[in-house]
Parts: sequence; structure tokens; C-alpha cells
Amino acid sequence: MAELKKETRKEALGRLFKQNGLVQEDVYKDKRGFVIITRTGIDKIISNRNITLEYEPIVMEKDWVVLRCVAEMVKGKDIGHTRVESFGESSKENTIGMAGKFPVAMAEKRAKSRAVLMLTGFYEQGVYGQDEMAD
Repeated sequence: MAELKKETRKEALGRLFKQNGLVQEDVYKDKRGFVIITRTGIDKIISNRNITLEYEPIVMEKDWVVLRCVAEMVKGKDIGHTRVESFGESSKENTIGMAGKFPVAMAEKRAKSRAVLMLTGFYEQGVYGQDEMAD
């Protein structure tokens, strides 16, 4: 029986970037040491993988918003998940600058990034979305 070759993190990221149509401008290494996919990179993944998203408000207060996101895509040979759920939150404590004035939009972006990155295998490799960063 043939032994399966395990991918290194670098090999897995290269495969994921290619599968999802990402280019160098869609990603960067954060000064804290992890890989970040930009907002436009997330949108590119959604388009290239025909991912659908649905949102449900969980908490809608003036200074605190939590949204649930369900992301789905048609199962292919290179993915293991077809549906994931995640949450995005925004409050004065975790949102800086002008983004703090738009907590619903910020919660939506965070929920979207998390769900898409989980669904496509990026989270398993320690990759985060640009909108997940509080600073």
C-alpha cells in the first residue's frame, strides 16, 4: 500500500492559493508572523469557488454586534467541507478607527472571512482574513 505524502505548510498554502485563484497582491505576512488574506482576496475566493453566504443577526446593540454566517459551496474533489458556520463580532473594544462607526459592516466582514477561510482549508494552515485583525 502506497504511503500518502504529507504536505508541508508551504506546499499546502501554495496549493490553496492556486486552487482559489489568489496572487501575491491578495496576501501578506503580518508583522506578528501569520499570513493574511486581503478583503479583495476573500471576495476572489468566494467568486472562484461559487461560495454562497447567509447571515443571521445574533446580537444587534448600539455598541455590540454579532452575526452568524453560513458559507456553502458545491463539494469538489479538493475540499472536504461543503458547509460551515462562523460568527463575526464588532464592538468598541475590538474595532479601531472609522470601522468602529460601522459595527454591522465590520461584523459581516469578519464573519465572511472566517467562514470562507474555514470552508476552503486556509484556517487549518493558520491563515486569517484582513478584517479579523483588531489592530
